[in-house]
Amino acid sequence: MKVILLKDIKGTGKKGDVIEASDGFARNFLLPKNLAEEANASNVHTLNLKKEAERRKKIEETEQAQRLADELKGKVIKISAKAGNNGRLFGAITSKDIAVQIKNQLKVEVDKKKVVTDTIRQLGDYDIELKLYPEISTKIKVSISDI
Repeated sequence: MKVILLKDIKGTGKKGDVIEASDGFARNFLLPKNLAEEANASNVHTLNLKKEAERRKKIEETEQAQRLADELKGKVIKISAKAGNNGRLFGAITSKDIAVQIKNQLKVEVDKKKVVTDTIRQLGDYDIELKLYPEISTKIKVSISDI
């Protein structure tokens, strides 16, 4: 019996897969527990529409991330922080601080989880990577200066 999986099932398949399951497995386990539905013409058509919508959404997100990467590429963020005589900061600059400064200075919303950096504890210039989407990233320069 052909069924469409509604949830991931270990050893059987992932959500949205059309699989050939034995009649007993499908009737006694998958269908009663709402883990799958029968793969008739209307259900397969609905599944194809959902997959097409997901594909379009992913393409749109990728294009949006690429535009954002092009916009941010090579930009400089200036951050002022208190530092001691040897240039060591009192405290540290974290990815959250960088994300807030990107929002304030460049008027672009970037999640702090997308900022790839260690905590910065010295004055100076740093190249910081922003991972905007799984395959899309860009670099910006962060300049830390004393107050």
